[in-house]
Amino acid sequence: MNDFKRKQETMISAGIDIGTSTTKLIISRFSLMNVAGTSHVPRIEIVEKEVLYKSPIFRTPLTDPFTINVAEVEKIIRSEYQQAGIEASQIETGAVIITGETATKRNASEMLHYLSGEVGDFLVATAGPDLEGIIAAKGSGAYDYSGQSGKVIANIDIGGGTANIAVYKDKVLLGTCTMHIGGRLIEYEGQKISSISRPVQELLAASNRTLQIGDSSEAAGIKFVTDFMAESLGRVLNNELQEEDSVLLLGHRPNWTEEIEVLVFSGGISECMYSHELIGGQLAEYDDIGVQLAQALQRNEGLQSFLWMEPVETVRATVLGAGTQTTEISGATIQVAPHELPLKNLPVYNYAFQSDLQRGLENFEVAIKNAIDMFDASREGQNFALYISELPYMGFRDVQQLAAAVIQVMEQRPVPDQPIVLVLQSDHAKVVGQTLMAMNVRQSVICIDQISVEQGDYIDIGRSLESGVVPIVVKTLTFHSS
Repeated sequence: MNDFKRKQETMISAGIDIGTSTTKLIISRFSLMNVAGTSHVPRIEIVEKEVLYKSPIFRTPLTDPFTINVAEVEKIIRSEYQQAGIEASQIETGAVIITGETATKRNASEMLHYLSGEVGDFLVATAGPDLEGIIAAKGSGAYDYSGQSGKVIANIDIGGGTANIAVYKDKVLLGTCTMHIGGRLIEYEGQKISSISRPVQELLAASNRTLQIGDSSEAAGIKFVTDFMAESLGRVLNNELQEEDSVLLLGHRPNWTEEIEVLVFSGGISECMYSHELIGGQLAEYDDIGVQLAQALQRNEGLQSFLWMEPVETVRATVLGAGTQTTEISGATIQVAPHELPLKNLPVYNYAFQSDLQRGLENFEVAIKNAIDMFDASREGQNFALYISELPYMGFRDVQQLAAAVIQVMEQRPVPDQPIVLVLQSDHAKVVGQTLMAMNVRQSVICIDQISVEQGDYIDIGRSLESGVVPIVVKTLTFHSS
């Protein structure tokens, strides 16, 4: 037992979620141990995890409707670090995630880069709606339950501005969708309406309804809006989307094909349903339609036709999902460009060929466009690692065809000169990497295999060791319940 303790290491992780309505922080400690033998490539696993500190729920500070108050956000974070008894220099990993409507603020990217340098060495990501849904599903418990039950589960994370849907079965992502459904889309001051969001205004206009600033918080138009949101969500989850629902869609249409069996609601609106968080022993009060929306969801017949599962976390699902749960190191590296290393914080996009190379190649270009939309929505040059899975047996000509397709699709990236980073599920990395080099690909190539990754993970690729092995650190944006 003493030998076990001597080999343990610890890592402090922080998750910070800056959302449309609220900002919150989680500090965690993970105990790591090398579980491989002395003659093997190190393999580090988390053997124990502990939440050290949960911050209160803060209102996200803005200087105006379009700008985040960076100084106030930093003040909150530093104050909470002090409350937790830690220094920024102690934070070794974690994530600052900006979610919901806040991700559209004019200084969102600037704020994230600033915070990553000021409050710890973070994995930093601007969570677009699809990624946000994935993170929330892992934090709420829906992802885990999909693996335990084998059922098709939709996690619906509803905050101040958006409802982010992620559908899973057996821990495999089946699809995503985002809707303009949220508590702060209509706000109150006292008992009067003080703001009406653009999507709600468009919904009212399309339905020949009127609602104005200064109207009562009990106006009939508000019930129409919340009931319509619940009905529209029910249609989306049942794959019965109608033209009238398009006003609430943000981005692409629902893209899963299997029938959903179980619903899990997370986010601030689910807190109105389940009341996991008490402030001073009292239920939180809201100056928006959050409670009315929660009630509309609970009484909607279309939604009640599904089995409901209460989440492990409600309003904290995304911030828990932003913490690092597992870190693995593997050395199955075959083709690298040493001068490009180390690479940090590459998001992983999974593309499965489903054992059919030709059919897989037909959809390859669309998949890469989806990856760019997911991880580099602002076209700022965020590179990503492409995880290629479920390849069939391949002969030499097949490998050449795959390599040629990789070269072509990687030119679509906003910064195409960035290294091509491939992770292969099967033992093809050496031959694919060498084939790319033989084709005189103009980018640097890093091609590895036998690494366990999932969509939504991030990877760090370290410098080459004397043996030629390159350590790969897989950071999974999840925090599973014990």
